Amino acid sequence: MNVLIVDDEQLARQRLRHMLSGLGEQVVGEACSGEQALQQTMNSNPDLVLMDIRMPGMDGLEAAGYINQMDNPPAIIFTTAYSDHALKAFRTHAVDYLLKPVKRDSLATAIEAAKRLTRAQIQRLRNADEDVSRSKICVKCRGSLELVPLEDIIYFKADQKYVTLKTDDHEYLIEESLKALEQEFNHRFVRIHRNALVSENHIAGLTKNDTGHQCIVLSDTDDILEISRRHLPSIRKKLKNLSL
Repeated sequence: MNVLIVDDEQLARQRLRHMLSGLGEQVVGEACSGEQALQQTMNSNPDLVLMDIRMPGMDGLEAAGYINQMDNPPAIIFTTAYSDHALKAFRTHAVDYLLKPVKRDSLATAIEAAKRLTRAQIQRLRNADEDVSRSKICVKCRGSLELVPLEDIIYFKADQKYVTLKTDDHEYLIEESLKALEQEFNHRFVRIHRNALVSENHIAGLTKNDTGHQCIVLSDTDDILEISRRHLPSIRKKLKNLSL
């Protein structure tokens, strides 16, 4: 198998590379962060990714979730120093993992049993660890993946099965539900309508449209989004708090 090694510790990567060589597997690349793992996966098209979980920036679970959305995703095996409680979560959801320090026999067995992770498994694993939201959103653009920093996002707007992610100079379509985005980013985004979440940092004021409906004015865009009657009181309260 062609294997990509992802770990923020150089010695851990070297150890895995040595064991993989002894098992007759081909290492096609290394990465030391979740962001690098995405790029390396697109560039080297591995059959298997050995993924560390705890890394600075994007962690292994988040990176695995994005990798799983690719057209032909590789199998993923996590390497982890999790506690016994978290390891039970792995077993419950039938996710392959290797406990550090990784042993050669365990690595060989896991490679034979490697399976793709589903999005639901990724989410359950995140919940089993801790409630940590992402700092970036991964989007598809012209056949490749890009990472959009959360602070650059002005709003999310739902339209049927897709959600539009709006920045000051781009719009992207993502396949994430507005409800899930609201739950994950409720500390930075506020719902103004059943189909829209806006960044608190981009709220500039209120106005009315041609039909007399209350709308929200946002910085860094000329787009004006309608506010539902249900959410208008909370938005007015939010604006009052922001002005203090």
